[in-house]
Amino acid sequence: MEYMKEYIPLHQGNILCCQCGIAIPPNPANMCVDCLRTQVDITEGIPKQVTVHFCKQCERYLQPPAAWLQCALESRELLSLCLKKIKASLNKVRLIDAGFVWTEPHSKRLKVKLTIQKEVMNGAILQQVFVVEYIVQSQMCEDCHRVEAKDFWKAVVQVRQKTPHKKTFYYLEQLILKHRLHQNTLRIKEIHDGLDFYFASKQHAQKMVDFLQCTVPCRIKSSQRLISHDIHSNTYNYKSTFSVEIVPVCKDNVVCLSPKLAQSLGNMSQICICIRVTSAIHVIDPSTLQIAEIDGNTYWRHPFNSLFHPKQLEEFIVMDISKIYEQKQGAGAGMKSNKHILAEAWVRKTSELNTDHQYFCRTHLGHLLNPGDLVLGFDLVNCNLNDEFANKMNPHSIPDVVLIKKCYDRTKRQRRRNWKLKELQRDRNNMDTDDERQYQDFLEDLEEDETIRKNVNIYKSKFLT
Repeated sequence: MEYMKEYIPLHQGNILCCQCGIAIPPNPANMCVDCLRTQVDITEGIPKQVTVHFCKQCERYLQPPAAWLQCALESRELLSLCLKKIKASLNKVRLIDAGFVWTEPHSKRLKVKLTIQKEVMNGAILQQVFVVEYIVQSQMCEDCHRVEAKDFWKAVVQVRQKTPHKKTFYYLEQLILKHRLHQNTLRIKEIHDGLDFYFASKQHAQKMVDFLQCTVPCRIKSSQRLISHDIHSNTYNYKSTFSVEIVPVCKDNVVCLSPKLAQSLGNMSQICICIRVTSAIHVIDPSTLQIAEIDGNTYWRHPFNSLFHPKQLEEFIVMDISKIYEQKQGAGAGMKSNKHILAEAWVRKTSELNTDHQYFCRTHLGHLLNPGDLVLGFDLVNCNLNDEFANKMNPHSIPDVVLIKKCYDRTKRQRRRNWKLKELQRDRNNMDTDDERQYQDFLEDLEEDETIRKNVNIYKSKFLT
């Protein structure tokens, strides 16, 4: 006969604490937690107050020995930086948890709550929670020191363009702002023919030069000057200079190509109009609508200059105009523009309205002009062309007038414009009347040319800072 024996679970008994005598579960130290904490402090050796250095100018924290990090308040990066300040003291304990305790942003205090464990007395594990206070002290970093000094630089990029008009520079300025290449500059100085960018390191200057090569057609020359030399460590200290020369052609310039270059571009006419300057020079033949792109390398192999100064633009009135929709292309002709319409026009100078003299020309502005409209252009009949290629051309191949752009009411356009552009902070003289006129011309070009406008950041006037 079998008997079933009832199973009775065994309960663990309690023991008395050897210090205070209260009943506690057995542990290797035979002491309660309160008594154990009075006997052992596992936070001993861990500093409760630490100093961190913060740069007000660039809002970065110092990570010893010489690194400066951009960290937001209560971020993981800032918590990591705070823990590294006491890393040596945490080697003998086990870090369980860490987190920020909220403090006022302007209090110059950071509080980190730490949870640690450590083995004490006969293998007992003791866990403790405490707070480490970090005092934020202001200290200017080396980069900001150099910015404030304004004279300490190791590399300079000299950007030059030998033209009386600054349209290319205004466009280049917006690209620099868009890609934030001005953030590493110590100083930006404006001079007559261009801008000087000063940098604290050669690497930042080289980055600017690489950007300019991809943005505008230019050529680069570099040089360096020895400042000091340590014969013991064989180290050299140089100041580097990069000279960037942008092609001397701007938008709306009339140019005369060399015969060899015009033939290589599809047998286009030598007299062309520059319609855009980006990473290449975009030209159009006003008599055939043939377009071509001339990169920097091609330009410096076959250089050409502008035939006219922008101030030499004359105002014409359109007397009659007829569009040409069909035209035979010659052998080897290149691409034609789809955004323009070829037209034949009879125009008269507004300064010669008392006479009956009219000029005949072909123009690429057939989609914009109507009889009675005002248009700006250059008079090639009554001018002296001082150009080596133009002087060798057949006089019958030179047009009487080259029309550039249609005239609009500038005052009305400015009043209707509700957007603005940002500008680089640079050392400059006061903007004179001519500079203001050129800047307004650039804003009008942005309104008219979508290709240029898509590369520029435009801001509403009321949100502009």
